[in-house]
Amino acid sequence: MKERHMYDVLVVGSANADLTVRVERRPGAGETVLGTDLMESAGGKGANQAAAAARLGGRTALLARVGGDAFGELLLSAQRDAGTDVAPVIVDEAARTGTAMIIVSPDGDNSIVVSPGANAALTPADVAAAADVIAASSVVSLQLEIPMESVRAAAAAAEDAGTRVVLNPSPAPEAPLAPELLAVADPLVVNEHEARQLSGLADGKPGEWAHALRDKGARSVVVTLGGEGALVLDASGVTEVAGVRVKAVDTTGAGDAFTGALATRLARGDALPDAARFAVRVGAAAVTKPGAQPSYPTAAELDALSGA
Repeated sequence: MKERHMYDVLVVGSANADLTVRVERRPGAGETVLGTDLMESAGGKGANQAAAAARLGGRTALLARVGGDAFGELLLSAQRDAGTDVAPVIVDEAARTGTAMIIVSPDGDNSIVVSPGANAALTPADVAAAADVIAASSVVSLQLEIPMESVRAAAAAAEDAGTRVVLNPSPAPEAPLAPELLAVADPLVVNEHEARQLSGLADGKPGEWAHALRDKGARSVVVTLGGEGALVLDASGVTEVAGVRVKAVDTTGAGDAFTGALATRLARGDALPDAARFAVRVGAAAVTKPGAQPSYPTAAELDALSGA
């Protein structure tokens, strides 16, 4: 990390209000089931990654758009509480804040529907206006819950500034990722579903998906494997990172916790396999509590959980 950097991590991405209901089983088509009381919490892949990084002590900023409504204030308050610098966040008084409707089953698995709201209005011009913030960051973390042209603009600005890019292509696009996005991904962080889809390999194993994605242009690749850990492919070769056994309560936002933790450690100079080992621990800690951001550990909580 260069001394000039003001931030370890700048996250450019989405901010959503999570509306979560727990159910005994997911409804089928045309079926109604009863759930628990509705829980409102801060979420969105971008905001989640920023909160995860900040709670771990990373100097973190968030570039996002929220509406001038109660949900927007909920999201800003959660980021401030986590320690994120929200100065780059744009409050659009005329827009509705993005919303995610989440159903969680007894095993902790979830189904999510996202209404983008203000996230859809984060433009390349917004990214250009934040060029100084991008240049002042060691790592820029990107996802795909904002317009693709804005993701490409952020990746290009980071490349121009010599800022490392962590790209989490989630939700996975139907079309192949643009070559210029893959070319700056260091790493490309994908779960098994995303790795299979983006690699073009319907079958195969995580190592094969990772090599296919690197062949397509990614500088390095991390495949997250849930409770089984992660697989890392970089210039040093393949590294398998073992999972951490915990009792899963809610997997919502666990991948974002992993990515935020990974970006933080990369910003501090860790090698990618070492950063992934740390991120696996953070992701495991996140599934032991309900919600996304409310479940993210501080460094002290992570040490206590792991018995360190």
